[in-house]
Amino acid sequence: MRSVGVFTLGCKVNMYESEFVINLLKENGYEIKDFDDICDIYIINTCTVTNQSDIKSRKMIRHALKRNENACIVVMGCFIEANKDFREDGVSIYLGTKNKSKIVELLEDFYNKREVILDINEKEKNKFEDMYINTFPGRERAFVKIQDGCENFCSYCIIPYVRGKCRSKDFSKVLKEVRDLVDNGYKEIVLTGINTGNYGIDINKSFADLLKELVKIDNLKRLRISSIEVTELNDEVLNVIKNNAKIVDHLHIPLQAGSDKILKLMNRKYDLKYFKDKINKIRKIRENISITTDIIVGFPEEDDENFLETIKTAKEIGFSKIHVFPYSVRKNTKAALMNQVDGNIKKARARKLLEVSKELEINYLNKFIGSIDLVLVENNKDGYTYGHTSNYMYVKIKGIYDSGTFLKVKLTSISYPYIIGEITNE
Repeated sequence: MRSVGVFTLGCKVNMYESEFVINLLKENGYEIKDFDDICDIYIINTCTVTNQSDIKSRKMIRHALKRNENACIVVMGCFIEANKDFREDGVSIYLGTKNKSKIVELLEDFYNKREVILDINEKEKNKFEDMYINTFPGRERAFVKIQDGCENFCSYCIIPYVRGKCRSKDFSKVLKEVRDLVDNGYKEIVLTGINTGNYGIDINKSFADLLKELVKIDNLKRLRISSIEVTELNDEVLNVIKNNAKIVDHLHIPLQAGSDKILKLMNRKYDLKYFKDKINKIRKIRENISITTDIIVGFPEEDDENFLETIKTAKEIGFSKIHVFPYSVRKNTKAALMNQVDGNIKKARARKLLEVSKELEINYLNKFIGSIDLVLVENNKDGYTYGHTSNYMYVKIKGIYDSGTFLKVKLTSISYPYIIGEITNE
């Protein structure tokens, strides 16, 4: 029995795909071990969304080579798709963003021939690669990948080039996968994709159609959307959110910049007025909803005035958390040819925006002090239990409670980044 260690970088789609690969390997007699163990095979599922992602991907490849120089090293995912000429002595299999479902076949081929395998197929990026999981070990919230690809072509982003055109998972297969996960005890399902809200565009369905059916599933307690573009929150989707309590009180909606000038340079599909109007519309149907976002700082041609406008916009909207990304040059994108902002300025702006994010997060948490909420238990450590509420507040509770259960807690104080909860019968 050959042993395998898997390491995953990047997004929830990668996490889902890695779990699929792990399950497939287990079914075919492979032993799954910790990545830091001595393994016969190491699989690195890479990311290329930023320069740091590339650096981390290369680092983990070298780490695997040092752990066991005789191992079969598999490097797969977006980094390889974006860097087709990348080669590293000791790497056995190069696998792009497709054919992860053929991992067993590729490993067997390598062990039979002992030759380096390069599997990057451009044409196959036009088809959705079916994957299915019915368990997500170590997690109380299960991810389901419903969509792949992106055609937005934001000027800073390499992902449309490495993930290909938008394509959707078969409607009935999504429903079956979610039902099976719920039947196996998962109470919260997270829908994920490269452009999640664009689900169905290629199969004569809509994202709203899918949501309407998913909320009907018995014993599903929470349905969460990993991320969705503001332009995809149309009236039909908002109506489903309005009328179904199973859909959580949290939406992650990327803003990317709080300046119309920068949004236009980014080739985003909205302006600030559109974004703010949509947020106001959402809050009319879910008053206390948590809205988190992504913002890139130091985008080409962003000056001090543009950055201050971004801070003003973030505060006006009142996000409950901001994921801050210093702009990262991606070759073969339009933004790579624009006038670049100095690296030290980018770092300073990132620090400032992170301070704003913390201030906004604490403001949001303070709204719920004294209230009672349900927490899905996710893990325990040092005599405390941790989990999330529907609106994604991270709660810390004294005592040890079973993972995967819901606790009724009273929220009493803030110990950033946690909100403290006490078990209550109120």
